[in-house]
Amino acid sequence: MRVFSKTDIGNRRYENQDRVWADVLGESGAVAVVLCDGMGGEKAGSRASQLAVDFISGRIKKGFRDDITRNTIRNLMITSVIAANSLVFDESCIDDKKQGMGTTCVAAIAHKETAYIVNVGDSRAYHIFGDGIQQITKDHTYIRTLIEEGKITEEESRFHPDRNAITRAIGAESGITPDYFELDLQKESILLLCTDGLHSYGDDAKIAEIIVNNPKNKVCDLLIKYALKNGGRDNITAALIVC
Repeated sequence: MRVFSKTDIGNRRYENQDRVWADVLGESGAVAVVLCDGMGGEKAGSRASQLAVDFISGRIKKGFRDDITRNTIRNLMITSVIAANSLVFDESCIDDKKQGMGTTCVAAIAHKETAYIVNVGDSRAYHIFGDGIQQITKDHTYIRTLIEEGKITEEESRFHPDRNAITRAIGAESGITPDYFELDLQKESILLLCTDGLHSYGDDAKIAEIIVNNPKNKVCDLLIKYALKNGGRDNITAALIVC
């Protein structure tokens, strides 16, 4: 397996509060990604996302073994996110300048024929297969709630004034429950992890087209250029796992 990642400040932001870690694990060819999009006042969002990425990636590197079981990976990923939440929340409580800081998170381990994924917030994981694309994760946003209740359509959500309102984030509350997913991987399966700086400024079908039709080591750069061309008013981060 191969893994690639890229982050960009975007066209409008004065600071990049996205963070990403991507690496190979052990000797079996497994790979992992942790990607976070910080929120909060000046520097607080960056601190939250950096804390979360450093802590979760550290736990994954320490806990992974080539003979690791499915249940152990599941527990490793879920408990790492829960512990990272406590870390960020506690720091926000002791520093007035960091009150309200938090971060989204999407993380994945691809090991043998399975992908293990956790998420909190609206950073996403996608599965690209053939020329199709499927969102794996579910956004924890006010907009997603409105869509599920039938109050607005997907198209209306793109222009809704509350489209950036997050309902779940690392560090926002003392406790958290991340979503967890497992996905069977086939030969040539691809996973895309990204922040809303990409998926909010792009079309899923076009994103899949860019991924499928270009050298995989160039895709993250091309996806960022695509989001920048479409406005790029947020930080943009993408990570690609290629089976």
